[in-house]
Amino acid sequence: MRKVRPFREWVVKVAQQCNLACDHCYVYELEDTSWRRKPRVLPEESVVPLAERIAEHARTHALPEVRVVLHGGEPLLAGKDRIENILSVLTSRLQGVADCDISVQSNGTLLDPDWLDLFRRHGVSVGVSLDGDRTANDRHRRSRNGRSSYTAVLKGLELLRRPENRALYSGLLCTVDLDNDPVAVYEQLLAHQPPMVDFLLPHSTWEHPPPGRDGSATPYADWLLAVFERWYTAPVRETRIRRFEQIMERALGGQLAPSAPVEPPVSDHIVVESDLSVELPDSLKAAYDGAAATGLNLLDHDFDTVAGHPGVAAARGAGPAPLAADCLACPVVRLCGGGLRAHRFDPRSGFDNPSVYCADLRPLTTHIRDRVAADVREWFGRAS
Repeated sequence: MRKVRPFREWVVKVAQQCNLACDHCYVYELEDTSWRRKPRVLPEESVVPLAERIAEHARTHALPEVRVVLHGGEPLLAGKDRIENILSVLTSRLQGVADCDISVQSNGTLLDPDWLDLFRRHGVSVGVSLDGDRTANDRHRRSRNGRSSYTAVLKGLELLRRPENRALYSGLLCTVDLDNDPVAVYEQLLAHQPPMVDFLLPHSTWEHPPPGRDGSATPYADWLLAVFERWYTAPVRETRIRRFEQIMERALGGQLAPSAPVEPPVSDHIVVESDLSVELPDSLKAAYDGAAATGLNLLDHDFDTVAGHPGVAAARGAGPAPLAADCLACPVVRLCGGGLRAHRFDPRSGFDNPSVYCADLRPLTTHIRDRVAADVREWFGRAS
């Protein structure tokens, strides 16, 4: 029997609805419609089974720590009482089993002092989505009536930056928009003093390609590399940027040896929906309706059963032939990991393709690798 690789992170959909209508949202605006058929919020009677399944998995695999991300939609729409109950039950069921790191990913518009007080009491970190200044952000992130969301987000970020809340502030999530100046966006985000920035590529597939490919052949690489140079050459490190740090870590971690086997990263997280169904990473909702579904649920299946499901194993990069042949033969696959699985989808060939962002991932990763390698050689040269 094949050994189960455990999950360490659970993304829990505590609310299916959202108070914004972002036109680049992979949940509501792309291919999947399953959210319409699920409870609007995680029912209270589902919280204990959820927590017990996570604790069971942690106990079985002797996990020292688990991570739970409260997600949506907009998770704060679940309400303070419901969220506090979820936090209390998770903490109590995991006590003595594993440390439980809980976070919430929010659009920031509903944050208020009471929410921050609740998160302080339970040690919940908060990430906020923001795409830049008012013009950049409101191009996509508007409320359902078309009004700007920017002022409300800024009020939430101001609360997070207060000394009593600063430790809860985990960072900003920004979706790349080629219509926005990259350095200006980065500096606008810096103004909010984030400890981390995560730049996301718009969820796209070969069937529905990324916007803005009319000019440069590598517009997303160009955009991100402008940010990289501004970030990397700053006299002090102003924040962390997850995407760049991951590439640098892989480049400096000895993964460039030609003889080394290609071992794509294995995802350690899984999604639990508001009906306790278990789904693959929800970025797959960009591919087709039902792409993230597994047919499993927590009332009937434990997480070892989920991990052994062939579709889950394939999506985690642990199944046979996890990457396309072109990727396996590519000299930079150890830097990009083949890109996000959702971005490989083509209705004619499924996921057996390079990423739709392949042309961008090559120059992005090789530039960062070569830049860092040159600086390391120079440093060792001076030190010798």
